[in-house]
Amino acid sequence: MAGQNHHFSQYAPEKIPYAIDRYVRETNRLYGVLDRQLEGRNYIAGEYSIADMACYPWIVPHEKQQQKLVDFPHLKRWFEVMQGRSAVIRAYEKGQSLSQNPVITEESRKILFGQTASTN
Repeated sequence: MAGQNHHFSQYAPEKIPYAIDRYVRETNRLYGVLDRQLEGRNYIAGEYSIADMACYPWIVPHEKQQQKLVDFPHLKRWFEVMQGRSAVIRAYEKGQSLSQNPVITEESRKILFGQTASTN
């Protein structure tokens, strides 16, 4: 759902208010689900696991997703813990050079917006 949020609010050539609102709200709902899951737990499944590794990158761009972590205190606490993990720091340092490249190029735009079953 956060991917749809990104697609309609950041990448789609036509800004469709209904779609943007729909996915911003759904992202907000899912942040709430995570916040409730994290209440009384250090990590999503209790112990640090693949669930934390998989969810963390979707929370990193929370501002672009039009979400405020202050609205989700347990998620915010978890996010700050995850952000401080040495393996996370190293991974994001290694990926920093890749994130300097533009996300949308003409080639990627063709992939995002122009493929069908026959062009794939």
